[in-house]
Amino acid sequence: MRNPKRLAEIRKLPCVRCGNPKSQAAHSNSAKHGKGRGIKASDAFVIPLCAICHAAFDRFELGSREQSEVMFEQWLVRVERMLVMEDREVF
Repeated sequence: MRNPKRLAEIRKLPCVRCGNPKSQAAHSNSAKHGKGRGIKASDAFVIPLCAICHAAFDRFELGSREQSEVMFEQWLVRVERMLVMEDREVF
């Protein structure tokens, strides 16, 4: 699934790991989210990470593949809450 609107909303959020306000849309590295050779995971599985955290995450410098999947799932829950809060602030 590709969703440019969701990616734009993710990029507005601070890095979920360090809080840097300049973030990128970081896709999951897990096959269970649609990741494959040369194929990005679904845009439903994207979190905001700054360039430094994004690179470290993609190189598995933050933990093993299994640890990275657990971290990603936790961050994804936090990001979904952040997006809901952003929606509430509009009103």
